Amino acid sequence: MNNSQITIYSTTWCAFCKTEKQYLDKLGIAYTEKDIEADKAAYEELMAKNGGNFQGVPVTDIAGEIILGFDRAKIDATIKEKNIQPVAA
Repeated sequence: MNNSQITIYSTTWCAFCKTEKQYLDKLGIAYTEKDIEADKAAYEELMAKNGGNFQGVPVTDIAGEIILGFDRAKIDATIKEKNIQPVAA
């Protein structure tokens, strides 16, 4: 069980979700992925976090900061702001 501060809400068919996961993998940043189609609890958790205003995936929760879509600049800035370090290989 990883205790990452990052959760990516995604679906299996979402190309931007795959791109974001590959990007975080490349950076060595740990994350938890939740498939909102396969996991009803993950969907409900996402709806609670974004006030029921679903606009698509990925939605990334970085230590409480919600980022809609794969916004590399915002993800980088938030990881830095929250001082999230790469995991040792």
